[in-house]
Amino acid sequence: MSKKDLVAAVAEAADISKDKANAAVDAIADHITKQLKKGEEVSFPPLGKFKVTKREARTGRNPSTGATVDIPASNVPKFAVGKALKDAVN
Repeated sequence: MSKKDLVAAVAEAADISKDKANAAVDAIADHITKQLKKGEEVSFPPLGKFKVTKREARTGRNPSTGATVDIPASNVPKFAVGKALKDAVN
């Protein structure tokens, strides 16, 4: 499902225009992004939880040359699936 499909589904389900649905989907994505940048978790009970984890610096290997490469530490967004979604899929 693409963003366009999601916007169309939200517009139909909420009986609103596609422009308003697009604004709502963008607002949700922006809010989740802002909270994750602050280091906070975003819990969306039917679906799951968005959070940021810290990945330590490590040494990797370039597969084509075999040379070692230093990979810097980074923050990585993660999504933990909620029980309701997991049960609905299975």
